[in-house]
Amino acid sequence: MLAFTIRRLFEAAIVMLTVALLAFVLFRFVGDPINQMVGQDTSIAEREELRERLGLNDPVLVQFGRFIWNAARYDFGISYQVKRPVTSLIAERFPATFELAITAALFAILLGIPMGVYTGIHRDSWLSKLFLSVSLVGISLPTFLIGILLIYVFAVQLGVLPSFGRGEVVKIGGWTTGLLTASGLKALILPAITLGLFQMTLVTRLVRSQMLEVLRTDYIKFARARGLSDRAVNFGHALKNTLIPVITIIGLQLGAIIAFAIITETVFQWPGMGLMFIQAVQNADIPVMSAYLLLVAFLFVLINLIVDLLYVWIDPRVRIYGREA
Repeated sequence: MLAFTIRRLFEAAIVMLTVALLAFVLFRFVGDPINQMVGQDTSIAEREELRERLGLNDPVLVQFGRFIWNAARYDFGISYQVKRPVTSLIAERFPATFELAITAALFAILLGIPMGVYTGIHRDSWLSKLFLSVSLVGISLPTFLIGILLIYVFAVQLGVLPSFGRGEVVKIGGWTTGLLTASGLKALILPAITLGLFQMTLVTRLVRSQMLEVLRTDYIKFARARGLSDRAVNFGHALKNTLIPVITIIGLQLGAIIAFAIITETVFQWPGMGLMFIQAVQNADIPVMSAYLLLVAFLFVLINLIVDLLYVWIDPRVRIYGREA
């Protein structure tokens, strides 16, 4: 296990270096950040002085090396637009995105797994057909359209839920949360459903397909022949053997929820990192864009490592030898 963990950490470091290189190269073509930092009346000499102070005239390798060294120390520089440290901006926005992502993931898991199990066991019931119809809608409609429809129904027509913002929040240390206030909980409902609906449908269909496959195996038939109850067969044997691919998808989808919360946060004006990234793109704020990309890549790598380690805990038959997991 130790050798496996060390190897995964080494691979994670390679991935992070690759992402850092891509971020550094791509964002050099976004636009000239100097134009976003100064006014039209700024002289050419003042522009050159600012460019020199920011290190934009240094060789590319020097800039990349400085970028890697600073990122390793969690120092992403100063935002070109708001003139504040990027780390402080992330610290302010991360709680909102994390809270939204976790709520959306719980929504997807707590509904997706039971729906998948039910539709796998009761394939021809009317409730299974209803669940599959809902999952078809969730996987077919784009996220922004789902958000707009929910706003129209619950905010415009019914007026029971807010259409934008995070509501009232409570600050606990350096963390802000809306889970402790009524307005914060109400503001979280629509964005969480919008963000988690696609993942819920994905989990439902994956669990259903895995359950159908496992229920046809010989050891399930043997378990039934031994006289075990349907509950013991379905949940003690079949469901357990569907968890490895399900955990893989859930882990990766959690990273995807955080990464692709941009659309949801934009539709609902949710004050998270996704909205911050959109604003940074509009203003060619390279330090913010680079920090966001590296943070999302780090979360993906971390979640993937945790999923790999969970395999052995879920299924003791899984053993790690060389490159096998």
